[in-house]
Amino acid sequence: MSSGCQCIESDQSLERAAQLMEELGVGALPICGPDDRLKGIITDRDIVVKCVAQGKDPSEVTAGELATGLVWVDANASVEEALSKMEQNQIKRLPVIENGRIVGMISEADLAKNLPDDQLADFVHRVYAGV
Repeated sequence: MSSGCQCIESDQSLERAAQLMEELGVGALPICGPDDRLKGIITDRDIVVKCVAQGKDPSEVTAGELATGLVWVDANASVEEALSKMEQNQIKRLPVIENGRIVGMISEADLAKNLPDDQLADFVHRVYAGV
């Protein structure tokens, strides 16, 4: 897990989300509401496919408008549980929640650094098989 995630607020624009992704060197951001609770996740691909490609203005569309299908894992979850959630939902990034707050994000890079080769290969096969 990469700790210290920075959220984009749900009322901020996709333009700001893209700027923040560039500043942080990431391809995804958790979306948090005014209550500081996780509302979803947005990826650079979401911005391109669900906004720019549809002729929408990224300075006019908010991150919250694209917040759908929230999947997360508890901070005390096992590696197997996290992998299972990622595989079942065909996702490559998984927010980690503790006491109702986001504390980190599990990404493919984290898995590549920490899983044995055979387990990583199995995960990649299962997640990308649905693509």
